[in-house]
Amino acid sequence: MSLINVSNLTFSYDGGYKKVFDNVSFSLDTDWKLGFVGRNGRGKTTFLNLLMGKYAYGGSITASVRFTYFPFHVSDKHLSVREILCVICPQAEEWEILRELSYLQMDADAYYDRFSHLSSGEQTKVLLAGLFLKEGNFLLIDEPTNHLDVAARRIVSDYLKRKKGFILVSHDRVFLDGCVDHILSINKSDIEVSSGNFSVWYENFKRKQAYERTQNEKLEKDIERLSESAARTASWADKTEASKFGKTSFGLKPDKGYVGHKAAKMMKSAKNSEARKLGAADKKRGLLLNAEYDEKLKLAPLTHRSERLVEFSGVQISYDGKIVCPSLDFEIMRGERVALTGKNGCGKSSIMRLIAGCDIAHTGTVSLASGLIVSYIPQTFDGLKGSLGEFARENGLDESLFKAVLHKTGFIKDDFDVDISSFSQGQKKKVLIARSFCQKAHLYVWDEPLNYIDLYSRVQIEEAVREFCPAVIFAEHDKAFCDSIATKVIVVGT
Repeated sequence: MSLINVSNLTFSYDGGYKKVFDNVSFSLDTDWKLGFVGRNGRGKTTFLNLLMGKYAYGGSITASVRFTYFPFHVSDKHLSVREILCVICPQAEEWEILRELSYLQMDADAYYDRFSHLSSGEQTKVLLAGLFLKEGNFLLIDEPTNHLDVAARRIVSDYLKRKKGFILVSHDRVFLDGCVDHILSINKSDIEVSSGNFSVWYENFKRKQAYERTQNEKLEKDIERLSESAARTASWADKTEASKFGKTSFGLKPDKGYVGHKAAKMMKSAKNSEARKLGAADKKRGLLLNAEYDEKLKLAPLTHRSERLVEFSGVQISYDGKIVCPSLDFEIMRGERVALTGKNGCGKSSIMRLIAGCDIAHTGTVSLASGLIVSYIPQTFDGLKGSLGEFARENGLDESLFKAVLHKTGFIKDDFDVDISSFSQGQKKKVLIARSFCQKAHLYVWDEPLNYIDLYSRVQIEEAVREFCPAVIFAEHDKAFCDSIATKVIVVGT
């Protein structure tokens, strides 16, 4: 058995504004199919970079394998797939490569095609195939699903299930359940390793948190009761001790020895109550260290006077004169939650950008209700920079509300003083999500809102949409999310 041993790992970014790891230790078997989960900004990508030797750190990391990071950088995308794979896995035979590509449901012709001619999802598949054929390789796979549609996610999940020896960062519950046998979770106070798929870990995590909440409530009551008891008994002891110097109701002097003994017993009882209270407080401090509180997000959708908000009639979208999707005819009504589905490149993002008011080449008619206010989350977040306060002012947001939404999705106090450009990918996406949640709109247009977003925040967004019932049109490849909130599905590209 080969292990990756992490001992007393300590790491913080330059300037020490935020300690990411503090004296953590654990071991991983290199045969495990390991799912890596945790809130955005907790350090998942940072840990992968530490394994790759990119940063200096305290403690030690030892391993008998060579780590390779995915996404894998291809310097010249104009080369053929064959040429690129010859560089990645030079020892692999052609039949082995074609076998791997067939597992990923890719045509053999792709092997001879230019890499740049492949879709983003196909490029992901090719690189994964090559990296798994690389000898002595332990793969660190960071968010591979961001360029994969629902069908491709299922194919890649099935492919990974055939493999062993990788760490996979993903927040897609269905994807993880299909291919991992262990979970590495970065919690608030520690890093935990457990066997089983994601659902097994999540159920155990919730069960443990529920138990600790019950114990916490019990200990709070015990502490309150013991505090009252200690104070009451101490008061009685003081009064009893003071009575030594008075007289009884018969005018006799009290037995000082007896009274003193009685007062001492009372004081001992008070001290015992105080000790028990301190013991309960110690136990309480050990509870809920990793609790992820289910703070609810709120939406404030506007109600438009018109029942029909959007109508597409015979709409065809084109790039450089080339039509990218067949004629579209659909409506979005008040309160509908519309999921756009279809393969990558079929025009889903263009449809949403049209609704959001962007200039997209098209034929046919796009009709928006008069005075329609739209809140738009784009798929990308390039160019985000500056402070959160500046971002709020530039976008006309209530800064306190904006930061409160971010806090509910896992931001901590230290994050509010950092430039947005230094945020993790997931944190940057949360900035855009928080902006949308702070905007009052008739229609919310969300283009792959969950890319890079952690599980807990996905659940929060699901619950908010179900509770406040906004009109929303979205494209998202997380099957669990779509099944949870969509009231209508429009398939693009058929």
